[in-house]
Amino acid sequence: MSEGGADGSSPAPATRSHDPDRHGHAFYSGGNEVTLLRGGVELFPAMCVAIAAARHEIWLASYIFHHDASAETVVMALASAARRGLMVNVVVDGFGADATWPAIEVVLRDAGVNAALFRPLDRWWSWFQPGQLRRLHHKLCVIDGSVAFVGGINLMDDRFDPRQGWSDQPRLDFAVRVRGPVAVAAHRTARAMWMRATIGKAWREEVLALARSAQPVARARRLLDRLRSNPRRPAGDVDLSPVRAAFVVRDNLRQRRGIEHGYLEAIHQARRSVDLVSAYFYPDRSIRHALRDAVRRGVRVRLLLQGRWDYRMAEIAAYAVCDELLSHGVKIYEYTAANLHAKVAVIDEEWATVGSSNIDPLSLLLNLEANVFVRDRTFAARLRHEIEIAFAGAAELTLHGVGGDTRRLLRRGFVAWCARAYLRLAGATGRY
Repeated sequence: MSEGGADGSSPAPATRSHDPDRHGHAFYSGGNEVTLLRGGVELFPAMCVAIAAARHEIWLASYIFHHDASAETVVMALASAARRGLMVNVVVDGFGADATWPAIEVVLRDAGVNAALFRPLDRWWSWFQPGQLRRLHHKLCVIDGSVAFVGGINLMDDRFDPRQGWSDQPRLDFAVRVRGPVAVAAHRTARAMWMRATIGKAWREEVLALARSAQPVARARRLLDRLRSNPRRPAGDVDLSPVRAAFVVRDNLRQRRGIEHGYLEAIHQARRSVDLVSAYFYPDRSIRHALRDAVRRGVRVRLLLQGRWDYRMAEIAAYAVCDELLSHGVKIYEYTAANLHAKVAVIDEEWATVGSSNIDPLSLLLNLEANVFVRDRTFAARLRHEIEIAFAGAAELTLHGVGGDTRRLLRRGFVAWCARAYLRLAGATGRY
């Protein structure tokens, strides 16, 4: 747990500034407590303890909600909280949890949990509705607006994969438990996700209430405000004392590229090392150039990818850009010890991120994502330690190992065409 000063010493006195500490369009606040959690084996017990101690409300959003024994512990904790009279709201993605949700929903609803499906695919024509390729990819739980869990870990056993089945070793994945201003920001996003998942059912009532309101403009603004994921920029003085952290989302509304810009800013400012771990990797030109420029400045740049790919197209896409990065001095490794699902980074042992966003067009341009950015040496060192263990068990990729020149060109052309077609179908604007 990171609670000390930026260098791991005792907390420094609070400092005040008239402008928020900005980093990649992220507004940092001090006074946060951030704890790194590896895998569901650490996340789920911590989450259940917090849920058991809840006094008012619980908000949970997840891409996948499986029905194995590990996820069952969370189901029981949520159900128990609802029976105690707490407000418990759970929203899951209609694609990610499609196969398992019906059985889980029955248990939750019987206990009094408010359960919703984000963009369900219950009819074949659902696929032709606008926005269906933009999925809820959050892994987020907020208790009483004061403690939040954010990361890349879906609600399922560490040794289970929906496509590859059960394995002997747990997947590599991370989350954080946060308290302080970052938890408040996460609370706002969790409520917004619930609103966006349920507004279709409640839209008629909302419109009628709006029409009958004595102040329709003010009510309309409040309605739009509830749909937004990120808090407004803090007004007045901002406490920047340790631990400095920011909660950053991609919501397809006002917060479209904050996570991408945060990565770019951190890479541009790197002076010693850049370590990226991404389960799915197909960066746009700006990120590729930023990594290349970092190497030119003498920065050690390392990338950790899956070695056990679950999607063939994701593998092809990642390797399509590997040759360019390898030729410019980026070190690339394949993690083969187990499945890799992490989306984390550490830069200069000063800046770190843990979240749901991969470095690919689905995460950076389409899906709803949530990351925590942390500027604290103690936390960065803790995450760096975990990353070093993963790199030690990985195999380094060579330029020769990604195919011949003709094969690489064909692969890159094919992937680029597919990416453009998919993004156009999903309604994404701008170049990638």
